[in-house]
Order: sequence, then C-alpha cells, then structure tokens
Amino acid sequence: MSAPQRFIRWFADTSLDDIAAVGGKAASLGEMYQSLASQGIRVPNGFSVTADAYRAVLDAADLWEPLRSLIQKAGNGEERQLGEIGAAARKLVYEAGLPEPVRLEIADAYKTLCAEYGAELRVAVRSSATAEDLPSASFAGQHESFLNIGNLDGLLDACRRCFASLFTDRAISYRERNGFDHLKVYLAIAVMKMVRADRASSGVMFTLDTDTGFRDVVFINSAYGLGENIVQGTVDPDEFYVHKPTFAQGHRCVLRRHLGAKQKMLTCDENPNSQELHNLDTPAERGQRYSLSDDEVLVLADYALKTEAHYSQQRGEDSPMDIEWAKDGDDHQLYLLQARPETVASQTPRNQLKRFRFATKPDKASLLASGRAIGTGIASGQLRRVDNAAGLADFRDGEVLYAESTSPDWGPAMRRASALITERGGRTCHAAIVAREFGIPAVVGIGNAGGALPAGEPVTVTCAEGDVGKVFDGEIPYEVSTIALDDVPRTRTRMMINLGSPDQAFRLSALPCDGVGLARMEFIVNEHIKAHPMALAHPERVDDPDAQAALAALTSNHSSGADFFIEKLSEGIGTIAAAFYPRPVIVRTSDFKTNEYARLIGGGGFEPHEENPMLGFRGASRYAHEAYADGFALECAALKRAREEMGLSNIKVMIPFCRRVGEGEQVVQTMRAHGLKAGENDLEIYVMCEIPNNVVQIDAFSQVFDGISIGSNDLTQLVLGVDRDSDIVAFDFDERDAGVMEMMKQAIEGAHRNDIPAGICGEAPSNYPEVAEFLVRQGIDSISLSPDALLKTLERVAALERDL
Repeated sequence: MSAPQRFIRWFADTSLDDIAAVGGKAASLGEMYQSLASQGIRVPNGFSVTADAYRAVLDAADLWEPLRSLIQKAGNGEERQLGEIGAAARKLVYEAGLPEPVRLEIADAYKTLCAEYGAELRVAVRSSATAEDLPSASFAGQHESFLNIGNLDGLLDACRRCFASLFTDRAISYRERNGFDHLKVYLAIAVMKMVRADRASSGVMFTLDTDTGFRDVVFINSAYGLGENIVQGTVDPDEFYVHKPTFAQGHRCVLRRHLGAKQKMLTCDENPNSQELHNLDTPAERGQRYSLSDDEVLVLADYALKTEAHYSQQRGEDSPMDIEWAKDGDDHQLYLLQARPETVASQTPRNQLKRFRFATKPDKASLLASGRAIGTGIASGQLRRVDNAAGLADFRDGEVLYAESTSPDWGPAMRRASALITERGGRTCHAAIVAREFGIPAVVGIGNAGGALPAGEPVTVTCAEGDVGKVFDGEIPYEVSTIALDDVPRTRTRMMINLGSPDQAFRLSALPCDGVGLARMEFIVNEHIKAHPMALAHPERVDDPDAQAALAALTSNHSSGADFFIEKLSEGIGTIAAAFYPRPVIVRTSDFKTNEYARLIGGGGFEPHEENPMLGFRGASRYAHEAYADGFALECAALKRAREEMGLSNIKVMIPFCRRVGEGEQVVQTMRAHGLKAGENDLEIYVMCEIPNNVVQIDAFSQVFDGISIGSNDLTQLVLGVDRDSDIVAFDFDERDAGVMEMMKQAIEGAHRNDIPAGICGEAPSNYPEVAEFLVRQGIDSISLSPDALLKTLERVAALERDL
C-alpha cells in the first residue's frame, strides 16, 4: 500500500489522532482497522478523502467568502430561509467539482481497493466531519452517505455530494444549536468496502441501555438488509441484550430479546452500473424469525466490549459506544462499520432521579395507542400528523409530532415538539435518537393503532411506566420531581424493592436499594409468556382450536413449547437479576390462583373450578402435584438457566403459600431433583411467611428453608379471616391490627432464634410508615417496598435507627 498522500489516507495509516485531517468517522474507522483487527474484530478496509481535499475544492472555486455570506443569514432560525440558504450552499460546493489532483488520488486509491477485493467491489461513501463523533456532540445523521457505488464515476460524484452535504439544512441547524463555526468544520470522506448486508442483516449496538443509561448491558438492534432502515425508523428491528459482567466471567447467553416486525429490507440493485437501492417488503415468514442467531449476537457483544475497552483506554475514561455493524451475505461474517462515543444516555447523571408521575391514574378508556417507550418522561400537547417534510412548515412549538417515521431533515422542527409518536421504528430509529438528545418522550412503533389518534386534539404521551409507552386522549396532569440519590441516607436494615416487570428493571436499578426482595414470576408469565405452563408442556392436551393456534404462533421460533417457556421466563427473571447484579434478587415461584391460571392461553383445560381460589390450589401445593408437576419443572428449568447459563447467581428462590412443613420439604426435594439444590452455587431457598401455621411452626420451617419473607397481605387475610378480594369486608382488612402485628413480631423472633434472616415483602410497610418503624424496632433484616415508597421509607428508617 502506498504512503499517505495529501488528499488520501488509508485506514491503516489513520488513528483517533487524525480527526482534524479525516474527520471523526474516518478517524474512528482507522482506529478500528489498526487496533481491533488483532483482537478478532473484522473491519472493512478503505481510505479517507481528507479535509485538505474539501479545502482544495473551496480554494479552487474561491468559495470561502460566498459561503460565509450565505451562512451569516442562518442565525435567525427561520426554517424557510434556512432551506434556501442550505440549497444555495450545497449547489455552490457540488458545482465546484473536484480539482484534478484530488480526482487523480481518489482514482488511484479506488484502483488499489478494487485489486484487494475484486472487480465486483461495491463501496460505501460516508461523510466524516472534523467535528463529528465527539463525546459531547455526535453529528449523527447530519451529513450524507452513499451506498452501492460500483464504479469510479459513481465514486467521484458521491464525493462531490458528500462535500456539499456539509450544508444540509439539518447540519446547519445542528451547528447553530451547538455553537460550531460553520466554516471551521470541514468535511472528509470515508470510502470503504461495502459489506453486503443487503444479502443478510445489519444494525446498531450500544454498550449501555439507551433509554436508562444502565451501563451493564450491550444493546443490539438488527434487521434484514442495509442498516438505514433502522436508523430512519422504517422498520421495527429485533432487539437483544447481553449482560456485561457475566459475559466477562465466561457466561455466553443472551439476556433478553424482542422479535421485531422488520417490515422492509433495503437491498442493492444487482446491476453493477446501478447505484439504486430497493426497499422491499420482508416476506412474512422471514419477518417472523430473528435476523441474528444467538451465536451471532454473542459475537457482536464480544466486538462491542472490546471496542468499548479500547476507546475507554484511548480517552482515559469510561466511554460507552454507539456502534454500527453488518453481516456480509457473501462470506457470512460480522463486521464493524463505525464506532463513536454515545452522547446522550451516557451524559445523563445516574445519581439523579427525575421522576414523572400522573397526579391521578389515567382512565383506561382514554388509552389511544401504545408502543416502545423512549425516555422516562410525560408530556402533553396538540397532536399534529406530519406525512412529509413539507408538512413541518405549520408545526408549532409544544405540539406532539406524529408520523409514520421521521427523517434527519426534520430535526429543526422536532426539537420544538413536546413529544414524538411514530407508527414504525425501534429504540434506535431516528425519532428515538432525536427524542433522547432533545430530552423529550417518544412512543415509537405503535403500528396501526394510529387510526385512533385525534389529529388536532390534545393528547398525553407517557414513557414513565417502563418499556411500554402510552398515548392517552386529552391533557392529563402530571408531576415531576428530581431526587439526588447521593443524598439519600443508608440504613442498617436492608431496604429492597418489590418488582414484577422486567421492563422497568434497568430504570429502577438506579434506586439506592439493597436488591429486590420480591420478583413476581407470575407477572412475567402473564405479560411475556401469556400461555399456561402445562399447555406449553403438553400441547397435545389442548382441545380448543383457538388456543392451539395461539400456542403455535407463540412457539414458532422454538423447538417446543417447553423451550419457549424456559427461554422467556429465564430472560424475564434474568433481566431483573442483571439490573441489580450483584445485589440479591429474590424470585418467588408462581403464585397464580386457579382462576388466574385458567385465563392464560390453553389454561381452561388444566384448572379446576374453585369457589374460593384464594384458599385453594395455589402456591407450594401445586408444585409436586401431578396436575402441575410438569409446569413446576419448567419454572425450575428457567431458574436454573438464569442462575447457571446466564451466570446470575444473585438469584434466590422463594416458595409462596406453603401450608405445612411436610409440603415445604417435598417442594425442596422436588427442586433438588430439578437441579436446584440449596447451598450449591450459593443458592438459597426462602419461604413466604404468610400463613399462621408458618409462624406457629417457625422453628420447623426454619429447618427446611434458608430464610423467611413475611407476606403481610395473605397473613392479614388469614389472621383476621377477611377475604382480601372482597369489597364488602374491605374495611376489616388492616395490616396494623394488633393480632397481625404480633404475628409479624413472632415470625421475626422465630427466624432469628433459628439463625435465618427475616424480611417482609408485603404491602404493609409501603402503605403504612408506622408498620415499617415497628418492624425495624423488632430487628427485621430487610424490608422490601414498592419503588414509589422506597425513598420516603429510607429516610424514616434512617432517622429511627439513629435514635435506637
């Protein structure tokens, strides 16, 4: 390879130190090509057309002063005028052409690249600004890139168009907003072998969770074809998470996944003289499969972690990364196409918690649509449907922008929106990226629900409830509070939280708690699995045709219903455990009642009818019973997979509604038979202390289990003889009753007498601060609360402990 020339620099001769010469994108490509290949990471070869070439274009055509005069008019913010200015500037630069020395050096480098990859080489031509991919400003999507270039004439024209794209309307607006001098930002160009992702898949990945800033995961998006569809939000991509700490320990397992619709595939025209791209409908059968295998996800996670480590070392500080990748349909290998610092979620302080909540819970009847939540905020405004860039002219400050998908050209108007809604797109689409950068909530991928949205009427958008974002009719009052988590006091009593939804785990992990005292398995089954465990274990015993069809659809990507259940449940449990790792997470095995089980897909044929399911076939009594033994075996397999394959040994297991000591012994023996033995791999098995017999025989139960957690809801019900589901006698249900308090006191004393820990996960201390104080006075080891009650209870308990 020839030595670097004035206007050309090969990736092999480029590093992060060369941003001034080749721009951020090309400098990063050179850094990757030089430094990561030795670690097994594939990066396509290529070269940069340097910023000197851009300056040579402007020098040769004497464009500096004409451009300066044009750009000086851009500061007043008038979008119509901005469009005219940008168009005029682009025309000047493009029509200047390429000086002969620049053209000759590009031609020579292209010939060398063709010799390396063959005559059928297609190249990608990507703009690379000298103020791009900085930790404080990404410039993502501001300038143009061109794909499927198969000849020299096409390459030269693409270079001219790239130089001109320094003056796209969105780039001008972005520089104005971020305080960059327009004529001191120069454009270079990266020319690289195009990975044939149009014949396979591509996407983006981040070394943190983009919505919460949670640092311990790699988040991967994937779709068929070229990656522009993901960036533009044209498709709903597949999503994958990998847990960094356990990956580093050698565990190779996908933490969590979501199947996207992947509606389109962006492909190249096969004519070697054509640069056209075709956005084809994805065949339905292909769209219903994941676009990456688990092994490929794990290879990408390895790439991401090595990339993050390298760039963090180069910068002398932790550097979460935003990475583009592609799979080549010809050689079936995975390549990195770009790596840059992530500039939004990583800049959000994790020691501050801004909380949005509705003053009163919205009426379910007012829910209009739901999709993927971006951010954690709430906003209201008049809904405006926008179908194309021309429709942005009438967009007003504070409106809610609603579109099929958005484009980088829309940036100037989008920053004035109070919230965004799109029919298409995933968490890394253009709308999502802009929403995070501007700090506004967005609900993306609502699908066909858009027909219910009232254009011109007020709506409220909320992303404050986990992964699912919602759009409500009308303006709904909400409150915002900011809490400095560093100022929250610590306590001797372990303060934990109750959590059912994996969707909220990453966000809630920032709370100053000691772990999760109750992770409800039934929430995961109900929301993410949806089918009865026995129906999945024995689909041949399901008679209802509708249920049979629903089960077939759910399990279409799995070899069996059992595999589907184990994967989904372990990923739900694993997500919660990963979010709080290495803090303990106590997972309660399923505690549905028979009427609740019967409502699951295929459940009707497996459940008896009971007049009082609250006191019937539930909890521990099910686990070794022939009517549910195979279902419990699947629960155990999921727990085992989360603990051992995923490496999340911080998971503890808790058994609910265990009536008798012998029943507890039988459950522990059954778990041992399924590979979950107390003491092995630090496994502890707790029992819910929620039946009077658990307290009366606390000494005997303490010989079977490693700890207890008081379930104040059921304990109150059974001590007072009150059906807690009955509105008629609700006034008699009071956890503060003297008898209930005495039972809790005896439970704590009995556990400590037998040297096992005692905690509480019922609602009593969340609802009544005086109950929390009472428990602390009794020496309880841990209190698990609803997330909303944690901070106020922490302060109260800390004050009490200072006085004790």
